[in-house]
Amino acid sequence: MHTHFGCERWHQAAAFALRYDVFVLEQGISLQDEFDELDTLERNYFVVYEQSLAVATIRYQKKNDDIIQPDRFCVRKEHRNQGIGRTLLLLLEDKATKEGYKFSILSAEKTALSFYQALDYSVNSEEYIEDGIICVEMIKKLSS
Repeated sequence: MHTHFGCERWHQAAAFALRYDVFVLEQGISLQDEFDELDTLERNYFVVYEQSLAVATIRYQKKNDDIIQPDRFCVRKEHRNQGIGRTLLLLLEDKATKEGYKFSILSAEKTALSFYQALDYSVNSEEYIEDGIICVEMIKKLSS
């Protein structure tokens, strides 16, 4: 497996195909909600590949000078519970730390709380519904 970070069209297409499989087909999120105005031609994505198959992806945006906001994070069903998602999120956090960010704030599906808590994220909000799924905001102080 290898990880690529970039905005090449082929790379974006791989990230979108995986997000379509996981979020639209598996979780029932609408196409219009899943693919939004943040999916621009310049948007960089992390994607983990097994040969040419995208098995995990995540995107992020700057919330302010101190906060990075990872989102659209998913791992292909057959590749879950193998540490791929953990490695990918830590890679993003490492990049963010090197760029001077102090915190990571994300919207977590309630079913993924233990995953994020194991990576030192803390619940930072009441429950809310996002795209029909119960979520909470979670925060992590990034190490410098």
